[in-house]
Amino acid sequence: MRSAPTPKPSTRRTDRHTSPAGSLRTAPLVGLDRVPWDEIQDSSGSAAAIPRLLDKVARGDADTARAALGDLRKRICQFGFVVEQATAATVPFLWELAQRPQVNCRAQIIQLLKNIADARQWETTATAYPKLLNHRENPVAWERAARQAVRARRDELERLMAEGDSEITRATTELARTLGD
Repeated sequence: MRSAPTPKPSTRRTDRHTSPAGSLRTAPLVGLDRVPWDEIQDSSGSAAAIPRLLDKVARGDADTARAALGDLRKRICQFGFVVEQATAATVPFLWELAQRPQVNCRAQIIQLLKNIADARQWETTATAYPKLLNHRENPVAWERAARQAVRARRDELERLMAEGDSEITRATTELARTLGD
C-alpha cells in the first residue's frame, strides 16, 4: 500500500502578521506606467531607468533603497540643485514613497523633495544669459515645473509631521520652511 506524498515544509514565515500597511510595500506606484519615461531626459540621457530605480526605493532593503535613491538623485536633481526634464514627472512618485511607512529612506526622499523645491540654478543662469530661455529644451521651465510638482502635494506635509520619527519630522520641517508652509 502506498502512502500519500508528504507535503514539503513551508518556507513561509508564520511569525509575522500581515496588515493593510504591509501590503503597501508590494503595491506598485500608481501611474508609473503612464509616464513616457523613454521620451524624456534625465541627467544621463533617457529617463527610462527611473521606474526601475523608484521600484528599488519602494521595495528594497535599506542598502538597496538608499543606493537606488542616490542614483535617482543624480538623475533628477544632480548636485542637489540642478533639475532635469524628468524631475517634475518623478516628484509625485517621491511624494507617494515618502508616505509609505515600509520605505527605508523616507527622510532622504523628503530631503530630495526639499532640494527640488529649492532649485533655481537654471533661473539664476537665465538671468545672466537670457538666451537660455530661447532653447528648444528649456531647463528653466523644467525647474519651474519641478518646483510646482513639489508644491502641488504640500498638503501631505501635515501627515508626515504627525509621525513619531524624528528624522522624518526634521526633514519635513525643512521642506515646509522651503515651501513657506
